[in-house]
Amino acid sequence: MRARTAPMVIGHRGAPGYRPEHTRGSYELAFQLGADAVEPDIVATKDGVLVLRHENEISSTTDVAERGEFADRRTTKEVDGVVQTGWFTEDFTWDELSSLRARERIPALRQNSSTFDGHYPLLRLRDLLEIVERAGDGPGRAPGLVAELKHATYFEAAGLPLDELLLAEFSEAGWTDAAGVVVESFEHTVLVKLHERGFRSRRVYLLEDSGAPADRVAALGSSAPGYDSDVTLRGLYALGSAASSPAARVDGISVETSQVLSSGSVSMALFGEDDSADVGAVTSDLVDLAHSAGLAVFCWTLRPENGMLPAEFRTGEVDAAWGDWRRYFSILLHSGVDGVFADHPDLAVAVRDGR
Repeated sequence: MRARTAPMVIGHRGAPGYRPEHTRGSYELAFQLGADAVEPDIVATKDGVLVLRHENEISSTTDVAERGEFADRRTTKEVDGVVQTGWFTEDFTWDELSSLRARERIPALRQNSSTFDGHYPLLRLRDLLEIVERAGDGPGRAPGLVAELKHATYFEAAGLPLDELLLAEFSEAGWTDAAGVVVESFEHTVLVKLHERGFRSRRVYLLEDSGAPADRVAALGSSAPGYDSDVTLRGLYALGSAASSPAARVDGISVETSQVLSSGSVSMALFGEDDSADVGAVTSDLVDLAHSAGLAVFCWTLRPENGMLPAEFRTGEVDAAWGDWRRYFSILLHSGVDGVFADHPDLAVAVRDGR
């Protein structure tokens, strides 16, 4: 088992606890609040431009539904087995998308952030690369980028291979050998393709706590093994081993916070003197098993609102109010994970650094 070091704090879509996600304000604020890296979700436009949105369906995070000139773009599609009706990035050119303005995705929980609705235009990946470069101009450690490729099999079928588009973007921006780059995806296939195309920075496999990855379902149908097969000891060692294929090996996994926690009593050895044990949630053995397989472990997403916390960490009845987030964050940050994704990077940094 590797020695435990302080985990890195990754600004999940920037700092969306304070500004609408995937906006310039959100990313710049994340670095100001002490994030070690930021995480964009990447989808594609009709003309092959990589843009930053949580999903390719954008009605909940932009003002597209109010834009009469795009009313005829509203349509119904099936994306990774889910039928959705709305407006999709692959039906727009970048010039068209650049005229839209971002909105807070969960305004009921984040009313302060929603006051910035309409203030920020959408961003391309190349815009974020410039933000990261500027954030690294000052003293201290250069900031990192953890780029998530969304719906890779879906976009491949639409003639928009995200792996090719990403590497072309990195090459044009001079990021081919950037040290602080991580690429992650819920689909292992696109991570393999990146390696086969010469990408040698770190690749991380995202794992949900249920269901099966879209690339496996596309290939195998209903018989596709679920994500649960990847978090067995055999599955973890397969992901961390280069024996079968260097391209198939990944550098780490990224899991939901629920997969790091389990029921039982908390060992005080996991905490400093100022932290109290919690009998409702403890760390599972997943982190140690993954480390033994040579895999780094990241977890998502640390959020302080009652509506986003496990029941045992909620206080009061108001979903938007902050619960016992400090205790929750402390358990996760002391679990041995190598990094956490946080919507409020300053809160995670404060707990990690004992402030």
